[in-house]
Amino acid sequence: MSDPVSDTRAGKGWRESLATYTHPRVVTFLFLGFSAGLPFLLVFATLSAWLREYGISRTAIGFISWIGITYSFKFVWSPVVDRVPLPFLTRWLGRRRAWMLLAQTGIAAGLLGMSFCDPRTDLWSLVALALVVAFSSATQDIALDAFRIEATDASLQGATAATYQLGYRIAVLAAGAGALYIAEFGSWPIAYQTMAILGLVGIVTTLAITEPERQAVAGTSELEGKVAIFAARLGAMPQWLRQVLIFVYGAIVCPFVDFFARYGWMAVVLLLFIGLFRLSDIAMGVMANPFYIDMGFTLAEIANVSKIYGFVMSILGALLGGALVFRVGAARLLVVAVFLIAASNLTFSWLALVGRPDTLILTIAISIDNLVGGMSGSIFIAFLSGLTNTAYTATQYALFTSIMTLPGKLMGGSSGWIVDKLQSEYSGAYKFGGYAIFFAYTAMLGLPAFILAMIVRRRFAKETPPS
Repeated sequence: MSDPVSDTRAGKGWRESLATYTHPRVVTFLFLGFSAGLPFLLVFATLSAWLREYGISRTAIGFISWIGITYSFKFVWSPVVDRVPLPFLTRWLGRRRAWMLLAQTGIAAGLLGMSFCDPRTDLWSLVALALVVAFSSATQDIALDAFRIEATDASLQGATAATYQLGYRIAVLAAGAGALYIAEFGSWPIAYQTMAILGLVGIVTTLAITEPERQAVAGTSELEGKVAIFAARLGAMPQWLRQVLIFVYGAIVCPFVDFFARYGWMAVVLLLFIGLFRLSDIAMGVMANPFYIDMGFTLAEIANVSKIYGFVMSILGALLGGALVFRVGAARLLVVAVFLIAASNLTFSWLALVGRPDTLILTIAISIDNLVGGMSGSIFIAFLSGLTNTAYTATQYALFTSIMTLPGKLMGGSSGWIVDKLQSEYSGAYKFGGYAIFFAYTAMLGLPAFILAMIVRRRFAKETPPS
């Protein structure tokens, strides 16, 4: 895989940039992105709304959001997804599609099981099934991200990132606004049963597409060749143990050695930057729906503004981000993306200070937040894709996306407790003063990522100047 900045297309026109969205492989990721995006809100924000409406405390909701940490530890089992074949499925579908299908089946089954739980009496069962959905979803991400990177060349990474996000956001609309509408006019069980049925989109797509050819990367053969040397030095031992050690070396050690060998000391900076890139966004996300409900917005209003209108803005942002990556290059856009992600949280502080369910201000806040989120998502996905070696795509990309969400998830788990404390102390002059301070605090969390983004940009811009 080329260096991230090598994807720069400074000389390309906007018409050529937009034409990349008609490529068949690029279109495919509309449906795969839908499959990836469907379960996320159903174990995160939508689940928070369900729990809050049933009287579960904000503190408990915050702790339950730690289910999302599953996504942050997917690198632990990513070598298994990268290397271990599944009986029958791998021979039938190929190594990427086999794992995708298994994970998609787990998502649909887990969502169906959640629909039969009542949070007031079956909270622990609901949490356990949500864990099944989150684990299956994280596993799907591992295989799907590897498939995405391997299925297209570097010139299409920005476009596939954008259509992937488009499908992802459509799924978020379904799992957000769609689920809220169904819950408002029907019931929560019916909402989750409907979402389980929508899981068939990913299953059908996986069965319809073809497996990408495995690519060889220069320098990888030499590194892989050391596995044989390693095996020869093991001496006399049981064959099964020898195979386990060979697997550990080739599937776990080599991907990390490869990354640090290619980037040296900069690898540490990159990992820190990846971990902090979305910190401010993820840390505030858990409390978004509880905030809307506490302010007095109805589920229908939340669906109309934050989900449907927000969906339109996020799609515009994703397409804009994909075109900018093709035209300018991902690395050169990182500083702007980090700044806008953090600054957009301040619009929610504004809404909290108003202290009443003002639909216009909510619309403005959602517009800014989703436009920025969509644009920065395309930029960051393209940047991360360029960091991987296709010999270890699943393992390395899973490491990146795991690190990307871990700090935010850890801090997000305590967000309900923080809001409760702030509301108890600062809700005098302003009814939602605690929320206002909380959103400002999450915006400040973006400062370290902003500093690191400038370092990363200088490094990659220096290595490959614009053409």
